[in-house]
Amino acid sequence: MTIWVLLRGLTRESGHWGAFVEQFQAALPGACVVALDLSGNGALFAQPSPTRVPDMVEHCRAHLASAGMVAPYHLLAMSLGAMVAVAWADAYPPDVAAQVLINTSMRPFSRFYQRLRPANYGVLLKLALLGATPEGWERTVLRLTSNRAHPEVLAPWLALRQAHPVSRINALRQLLAAARFTAPMALPAVPTLVLASANDQLVNAECSRALARHWQCEIRQHPTAGHDLPLDDAPWVAAQVLEFLRPAAR
Repeated sequence: MTIWVLLRGLTRESGHWGAFVEQFQAALPGACVVALDLSGNGALFAQPSPTRVPDMVEHCRAHLASAGMVAPYHLLAMSLGAMVAVAWADAYPPDVAAQVLINTSMRPFSRFYQRLRPANYGVLLKLALLGATPEGWERTVLRLTSNRAHPEVLAPWLALRQAHPVSRINALRQLLAAARFTAPMALPAVPTLVLASANDQLVNAECSRALARHWQCEIRQHPTAGHDLPLDDAPWVAAQVLEFLRPAAR
């Protein structure tokens, strides 16, 4: 059985995939789709978040092994989760059958002002220093990460925030892990697909393009979606993955 492991980004959890998990499962009948939480997020919110991406990899491997899931895995990951996928494939190539990286950015291929668009500095600094109500915080995240109206996700996101509150220290630890991570220069040893939102308002899509150029891997760009590409256009993501897998199936 093909196992797909889904990994989210900074301070977000498996529940933030929302309906995408079922939609992706429906597009890949027969596959096992597993959405993991990184330490410090989701059901693991009480655990300290690692300050190094490789340590996040070890947690994921241990969790899957304890659940009786045997490698190789297919990885679909976005943002910080994509860094985890890259480190995983680099350290343990036999573990990873393929990886799909969504709207990520990594040193040394991207500059800091590409990895977070300068237009967002003020908004995020205000949130960090002054805080906001839970609803105000989630509305801001939705505005920054989606280019389409999704009012239906606010209630579930607020429920997740209440059930699994990510501590400020864990958020900072995850930010540190992302900031210090450096992607390998060598070409990936596993098949790699990069998905990017050309109109990403949070992270410049040039980060994904630079990664694909350097690694000489496939890249496909959505013309209108925001940073949370699976939220804005789940069918498109599934279609790109199916097309990517098709040559291997022949």
